[in-house]
Amino acid sequence: MTNALSHRQQLFYNHLAQTSDFPLALDIERAEGIYLYGQNGQRYIDMISGIAVSNVGHRHPKVLEAIHNQLDKYLHLMVYGEYIETPQVKLAEALVETLAGLKTLPRFRSLDNVYFTNSGTEAVEGAMKLAKRFTGRSEIISCFNAYHGSTQGALSLAGAEFFKRSFRPLLPDIRHIRHGVLEDLDKITTRTAAVIIEVISGEAGVRVPTEAYHQALRKRCDETGTLLIFDEIQTGFGRTGTFWAFEHYNVVPDVLLCAKGMGGGMPIGAFISSKEIMSVFKNNPILGHITTFGGHPVSCAASLATLEVVQDVLYGTQENEEKRGWSVNEKGDLIKRLLVHPKIKEIRGRGLMLAVEFESFDVLKPIIDRAIQNSQSGSGVITDWFLFCDNSMRLAPPLVISEAQIREACAIILEAID
Repeated sequence: MTNALSHRQQLFYNHLAQTSDFPLALDIERAEGIYLYGQNGQRYIDMISGIAVSNVGHRHPKVLEAIHNQLDKYLHLMVYGEYIETPQVKLAEALVETLAGLKTLPRFRSLDNVYFTNSGTEAVEGAMKLAKRFTGRSEIISCFNAYHGSTQGALSLAGAEFFKRSFRPLLPDIRHIRHGVLEDLDKITTRTAAVIIEVISGEAGVRVPTEAYHQALRKRCDETGTLLIFDEIQTGFGRTGTFWAFEHYNVVPDVLLCAKGMGGGMPIGAFISSKEIMSVFKNNPILGHITTFGGHPVSCAASLATLEVVQDVLYGTQENEEKRGWSVNEKGDLIKRLLVHPKIKEIRGRGLMLAVEFESFDVLKPIIDRAIQNSQSGSGVITDWFLFCDNSMRLAPPLVISEAQIREACAIILEAID
């Protein structure tokens, strides 16, 4: 086993492109629920869900069943939008249904048209094109310290220059504002095609804005004829305690983006808007946005099953309390109560999207490493930091994590701090 493991590691370093000089290089054999298992029997508690992807845990039985059922029918058939494929239309209907109850909110524009993509970055790219085409404008505004993906269009939106300076020139006409700062909203003008913003700022270290901010943002976009794009790639599908994070703020976007936790571990993303807005892709030019594998039937089947599991976690009835379990918000509150230590400066977040702040990266990184390596309980805990906030620990466990599992994970983190 030692020789085989060494050989795998060698293949990993020799033939897989690396994006840092210090990859974790964990050799995982299988995954189940909140756990990852190594080649030599090591057990790791996944407290980041593959960066907010495995919201229903790894290999959820209902997701696996949906995948298996679809495998017996068909895989890829034709470029997206040409054939009527049952997994696509059922998932689109279910996504629209999650938004139907928001019609009573002010300035509601029906979010009833879904365009499936392979990833969150592709959803961002599609939404940027949609905004330019619909408004006839070119300026797009995003936030400082925002992350919307790594393709050149999405990277243009990033608000941290160190992350993109080596790849310039990027898209022109991109402006930046500070997330949650009311004074900056005056930068949105009649030249602005769209504002794209994370409802809760993720890679900046989980910064939670006020309802007043989002209300003012919506109002300013209305005044200037600007489309408001909510990036819920990380916050959607139950991560913050409601199905969509924007439900906390009583505002509705013109375009909604999702991915990550949407697929139950399968690759899929989407941008959602009104039929009126989305129809601009039909002409001038025809096929204004196309994708070969977006809306892949297996990914759509997995996503529909994931959606149903997330709704059950969030909205299970009180009559079936054992099935419902603790709410996502209660689980997040428990983590906040348990993680008390002099080295912890602050815990920010909503639901199970949390940032645990330390003095510096130099303090945090050894804690992350020790938590992964092992503990007295025999389990390691996988955490992470944020792209634009490297002194804060990322915690985003699967929504199905139990109270006992939370207590075990937090004990290991505290042990690693000491």
